[in-house]
Amino acid sequence: MSARYKQLEDVARDWMNTIWTKKEFGQFSKFHHPQMTDMSPAGRDSNREAYEESIQALFQTFPNFTAFVEDIIVDELKGKSAIRWSASASQHGDFYGLKPTGKAIFFTGIEILAIDQDGLITERWGEWDGLSILEQITRSNETDAND
Repeated sequence: MSARYKQLEDVARDWMNTIWTKKEFGQFSKFHHPQMTDMSPAGRDSNREAYEESIQALFQTFPNFTAFVEDIIVDELKGKSAIRWSASASQHGDFYGLKPTGKAIFFTGIEILAIDQDGLITERWGEWDGLSILEQITRSNETDAND
């Protein structure tokens, strides 16, 4: 395994552990290049600051969000790492207009990180199953209403 391969894998794993598991936002700039671009901005600005704010907002809605790394795939030639993850959480804030339910949810996602030679994320693509979250929250509310 080359030093570059190890760097790409280590940055991806450390990023998931520090930001998504420990929620250590003081470490955010350690991972993200100042000119980082979020290639999946979901209606917000694509800069680093907007991305950080979106993660913090997600954690306000789902404060017990816990992510698990399922796989990390490295493309050394392109300088990218792909992370397949799963997560569990409970809704304690508004989510797409749905009031807090406290209901537990489980969902999955994929992140692709472009990482420069200094080990900083320069671009990020992310996809997660928002429809599944909505269905779980809605289904839980309908089930509770029928009890």
